Amino acid sequence: MSNRREFIVQCSFAVGTLTAGSAFAQGAMLDEKDAQAVALAYKADGTKTDKVKFPKYAATQNCSNCALYQGKADAKAAGCPLFAGKQVAGKGWCSAWAKKA
Repeated sequence: MSNRREFIVQCSFAVGTLTAGSAFAQGAMLDEKDAQAVALAYKADGTKTDKVKFPKYAATQNCSNCALYQGKADAKAAGCPLFAGKQVAGKGWCSAWAKKA
C-alpha cells in the first residue's frame, strides 16, 4: 500500500473512531485477528512485526510510547482510540504508531 493511501486509511479509522465518542471503555484485549487490527498490522508483540512490509518499524517503537496510547508508559495494556473498547498491549505495535510529543 502506498504511504499516502496508508495514511488516508489510518486517518479515516481515527476520525471514525473519534467521532463515535470520546469515552473509550477499557474492555478486552485486542485480538490480532480483529478486522481493524489486521488493517493496521497490529501485533501484540511489536518485535514480531514484519520488517519487510513495514521497513519504518523500529525496535524502539511500541504502543506504550505512541501518542495514541491512553495509559501510562509502564502499563502492560491500555486503550487506544483506533481500537475503541479494546486494550492494546504496551509492547504492541501497529502501522499507525506516532511518536509521543
